[in-house]
Amino acid sequence: MDKKKILIVEDEQKIARFLELELKYEGYDVDIAVNGRDGLEKGKSPDVDLIILDLMLPELSGIEMCRRLRQTSEVPVIMLTAKDDISDKVTGLDIGADDYMTKPFAVEELLARIRVLLKRSRGTEKEDSQSLIIGKLKLHKSNYRVEYDGDNIELTKKEFELLEFMMLNKNIVLSREKILDKVWGYDYFGDTNIIDVYIRYLRSKIDQKYNINLIETVRGVGYIIRE
Repeated sequence: MDKKKILIVEDEQKIARFLELELKYEGYDVDIAVNGRDGLEKGKSPDVDLIILDLMLPELSGIEMCRRLRQTSEVPVIMLTAKDDISDKVTGLDIGADDYMTKPFAVEELLARIRVLLKRSRGTEKEDSQSLIIGKLKLHKSNYRVEYDGDNIELTKKEFELLEFMMLNKNIVLSREKILDKVWGYDYFGDTNIIDVYIRYLRSKIDQKYNINLIETVRGVGYIIRE
């Protein structure tokens, strides 16, 4: 099996070196960039399987690098930051990051999240391009497009993934913990408020805009989309 290549974009030399040694010990090929511009150029390479991206970088911030990268690439991205603020988490996820870790972190947890994202990435490559349809709502998995009665709906990557998971599990009540596990790929250590935030985003863009009741709340349990 070919080695997976991980790009570390980190300007703190000690952290970059520590991650490089740990990842190489786990059997990964590793490359390093010390600023956002070099990271963006290296990250565009088809050889890169995953990117560990620091939020605070010289020349180009991690947020801006990820935003530009997502214009041409869906390579998995884990963001690292010293900040522990839900607004930073939401911003990072909204512009296309797949996961988020706050420094300091346990390297074992980082390695586990890397394995989850690489496994999910392989699954996505095999996934067919069929569409999901519930009433007038259509979700096209091949090009991340959602429409209602022919009207295009602009969703962020995480909003799309949440809607896709709920449509795949239509008529099933989904707990917040289940959604976190399947859409975010790991537990948020008991903090499920972010699910409610994203449900509100979807409702404002679909339910309220088109005057429908697509996403229902099951009090004390979670959410459901009924056909």
